[in-house]
Amino acid sequence: MKKKIFVAVTNDISTDYRVHKVANYLLKKKFSVLVYGRTLSHTIRVKRDYNIIRKKHFFNHNFWFYAEYNIRLFFFLLPKRYDYILANDLDTLPACFFISRLKKINLVYDSHELFSEGPELQGRKFVQSFWRKLEDYFLPKIKNAYTVSQSISEFYNLKYQNKMGVIKNVPYLKNNKKPIKVSFPTKNKTILYQGVLNPGRGIKPMIKALKHLNNLDLIIIGYGKVEEELKAFVAQNQMEKRVHFLGRIDRDKLINYTKLADLGMVLEEPMGLSFKYSLPNKLFDYIHAELPIIAGNLPQISKIVKHYDVGEIVEDYSPESIAKTIENLLNDKFRQDKIKSNQKKAKEELCWEKESKKIDIYIK
Repeated sequence: MKKKIFVAVTNDISTDYRVHKVANYLLKKKFSVLVYGRTLSHTIRVKRDYNIIRKKHFFNHNFWFYAEYNIRLFFFLLPKRYDYILANDLDTLPACFFISRLKKINLVYDSHELFSEGPELQGRKFVQSFWRKLEDYFLPKIKNAYTVSQSISEFYNLKYQNKMGVIKNVPYLKNNKKPIKVSFPTKNKTILYQGVLNPGRGIKPMIKALKHLNNLDLIIIGYGKVEEELKAFVAQNQMEKRVHFLGRIDRDKLINYTKLADLGMVLEEPMGLSFKYSLPNKLFDYIHAELPIIAGNLPQISKIVKHYDVGEIVEDYSPESIAKTIENLLNDKFRQDKIKSNQKKAKEELCWEKESKKIDIYIK
């Protein structure tokens, strides 16, 4: 009889590639997998080989959403039986934890970020204190946990002695999807940002840096809280012809766009420890697409870039410094070729086929 695992997530199931990869891996290990999420207005309908349940909520933001989600999740799980519960991030943990204790179910925790230190919590002392207290209560009690970067693991291990492991959010090496022909709305060279449009992603400094560069446009793929703010910022700086918003693109099609760019940007700013210690999946997406990377000097990001020699680190986040780093790289064809050669080797190591095997430590 197959073992059953319940996977809880508040992120959009259609775009949370980490949850999808974990669920697929467990499916191949002969688990019966159910992923539980929520319905959002901008959700893309997806077909998966595992089961999905999406619940529409009355609230979709702030405290009331998290309260509603966890209360509904608790009562959904109460009459059911699973061998494992996999909680993704702190906002799913209360219901998952109490059900696991009540029904003696194995609980596994996947921390996608240093949740209580996120940039959106900076300056909001009461809200940040609330999430910190949740971490203080739950995390010392959970011994079966992993996260996305070594720095986050070390932070939690030092604070809670919970021996949190690391499973990086890397892509598949082998992509079985048939390539499709796509194009960018420019003939200039391009630097790509792909991911969530939230504060602290270095997009505004990059837009300003374009003023110091000729024949380079910025392509932005994604959606998020600051999308309209960024569009207004582009208009304010009269850069409408140099910055191109492509919106949300299905993950299965995204690699076709990624490969079109000339450079990839990972300019996360140190807005709180969560960003400082982050290891964004777009960093690995660029490596797999063999895009030379322009990166900020954050510990985990710069460690990967330097170790595998797959890009350049900016001195600071000033537009002038970013532009200088980009210009030097674009004018050095030998350096670009060297980076691409290094990326061919790096992606053989930084791939989900290898990284996913670490899941066996936590779910057997």
